[in-house]
Amino acid sequence: MEVVKTVVLLTLMTLLFVWVGGMMGGMQGMMIALILAGVMNFVSYFYSDTLVLRHYNAVPVTRQEARGLYNIVERLSQKAALPLPQIYIIPDSIPNAFATGRNPSHAVVAVTEGLLQLLDDEEVEAVLAHEMSHVRHYDILVGTIAATIAGAIGVIANMMQFGAMFGGDRENRPNPIVMIALAIILPLAAAVIQMAISRNREYMADEGSARLTAHPEWLQSALAKLSNYNAQGMVHEATPESAHMFIINPFSGKDISFASLFSTHPSTEDRIARLEELKFELK
Repeated sequence: MEVVKTVVLLTLMTLLFVWVGGMMGGMQGMMIALILAGVMNFVSYFYSDTLVLRHYNAVPVTRQEARGLYNIVERLSQKAALPLPQIYIIPDSIPNAFATGRNPSHAVVAVTEGLLQLLDDEEVEAVLAHEMSHVRHYDILVGTIAATIAGAIGVIANMMQFGAMFGGDRENRPNPIVMIALAIILPLAAAVIQMAISRNREYMADEGSARLTAHPEWLQSALAKLSNYNAQGMVHEATPESAHMFIINPFSGKDISFASLFSTHPSTEDRIARLEELKFELK
């Protein structure tokens, strides 16, 4: 199922590029769009984890540097029957975490310094179990492709605006009204794509954490703390395209009520309530 989902996303991105290329440049535009889509798919599949880690200045740590963190991740990996992922720490005081990588054999879990300072060991374990659940279900690959699509659609929207204003002579120039309309609609489509993919995956990862640790209350406590803290600030250089990767939306503290309709994360209250229901099942 995860492979099918990834193929669908890759196909959607490719067709979107080809369609826009055809609108803006005929057959030549379609060929250019197809080449760009192919390059983006390749980069997304093999290098997006490196790019996102570099963007957030994440640094790898050794067992000697973070023995407690390593022990937790190693224990969870054994429980989940997964290879031990690489472990990175993000030098940021805002508590948050994410997983990335194209498959479980190339997975990375990253936590901020703020998370390690704010949470106790049980809460850290619950957060890492959440991220390991993402790894187990290939959510990191699906999320990576979703982020690529969102970024691609943002670029397309800019192309539309540019084309509406400066797109060739009057005879060959695309309809500016259509171009401007698409420039508005396409970013909204990107938000819907990420929302649809991410929200259910977060619920599933929360459940995976509860089952892996057998203590839903650990994640409930961690989510409450993380949500309260992120309401006061956000991870440095956080981007909307990568927001879906984090356990807590890094933009949750910003006063953007309309944007909340397109949030990539369920509300913390809903997540905690679902975990409460799991307590009875896991007893």
